[in-house]
Amino acid sequence: MSEHSSVLIVDDEHDIRELLVLTLGRMGLRTDTAPNLSAARQMLATVSYDLCLTDMRLPDGSGLELVAEIATRFPQTPVAVITAYGNVEAAVEALKAGAFDFVSKPVDVHMLRGLVRQALELGQREQQPEESSRLFGESEAMIALRRTIAKVARSQAPVHISGESGTGKELVARTIHAQGSRAAGPFVPVNCGAIPNELMESEFFGHKKGSFTGAHADKPGLFQSADGGTLFLDEVAELPLSMQVKLLRAIQEKKVRPVGAQNEVDVDVRILSATHKDLGALVEQGSFRHDLYYRINVIGLHVPPLRERSGDLPLLSTAILQRLAQAMHRDVPVLSDEALAALEAYAFPGNVRELENVLERALALADGDVIKAEDLQLPKHEARPHPPAAAAGQPGADPARISPYDTASSALPSYIEEIERAAIQQALQENRYNKTRTAAALGITFRALRYKLKKLGID
Repeated sequence: MSEHSSVLIVDDEHDIRELLVLTLGRMGLRTDTAPNLSAARQMLATVSYDLCLTDMRLPDGSGLELVAEIATRFPQTPVAVITAYGNVEAAVEALKAGAFDFVSKPVDVHMLRGLVRQALELGQREQQPEESSRLFGESEAMIALRRTIAKVARSQAPVHISGESGTGKELVARTIHAQGSRAAGPFVPVNCGAIPNELMESEFFGHKKGSFTGAHADKPGLFQSADGGTLFLDEVAELPLSMQVKLLRAIQEKKVRPVGAQNEVDVDVRILSATHKDLGALVEQGSFRHDLYYRINVIGLHVPPLRERSGDLPLLSTAILQRLAQAMHRDVPVLSDEALAALEAYAFPGNVRELENVLERALALADGDVIKAEDLQLPKHEARPHPPAAAAGQPGADPARISPYDTASSALPSYIEEIERAAIQQALQENRYNKTRTAAALGITFRALRYKLKKLGID
């Protein structure tokens, strides 16, 4: 935090302005004040500020207007909003509008100082080289994801990360933490589905010695462990309703009460959460509280599945192989054309996590420094979906070629291969055997088509 940092304070209450000026002055910061929106706009037009603190209700408008204007005109200037005590809706609206964070009246000076430090450190961090990221990929989906992460990292707003299993939701959470103002603080991940119900309150909020059988010493909870940093609630949909109520209060009040304690403890954490389930649907079913959903889903972030990341497989596979080879202290292998085509033709229901497992196995099985298609040992029944050119019962598919006496494990792959063969043959005919156009029509790469032609014995 620089001694030359400046802060604009916007509030129509003289006593609040004086308190903020005194508090920030003791932190070595230069301050200007404005009693309304009009005066604030005039000052922003002539002075560059490192932070703005604005009340939500102003005589000539809403503080949200100022938040939106600063986000558009001065995107490098974080804005914190001062809200009435207990007005959670206003705080959430401010965060959605782009506010860095919020502070409730009456202003807690200790919490205000922490907020100001984090906001000013954020601006200084952005002048340093950007952290390396494992979010590889140049597909439109990944470029958009990285761009959104950079935006939400500037805020203290709770972020809910959705996506299928294995897409890298925890990696996204870690990247948000690393690029934000809390990077120097702890990142504490917790799998909500892995904690026994009877231990949840103690795990999240801590306990005092003697508060229950087996509590031989004071123990801080996950909230205290994440103080000053980020608490990542993975698989948040697994929380029982009884715990959801207590979690909601901890998030709203920024206080926790350890089991067996008389007094609450202040905690300063940013909440990130994730699940592969549809939280909105769970809310409608009554198995997830609407108010908690509203609180943790201030900003929603979707991580795309691997099948929607067109063109990312080669780059992603190379990066994973480099990391695995380095850990094994061996030369980095390369994928043969046939192996890469096989990967591109595979659906990857387990997404990036499954790709990592496949490549780690292939690295162990490969002879030499070239990974072949057979080293991958991909399940044959998980081909990427193609247009239904020749489904069962339509011309081109021949279900009679599959014996009704085959076992299910042998019949399904064979049946899918027959449908695939019929679809490819029909596409070849429709495109006059031009393989480039055929691959495009089927929604696969040319290399994947070549692999499938060879695999299925199609000339």
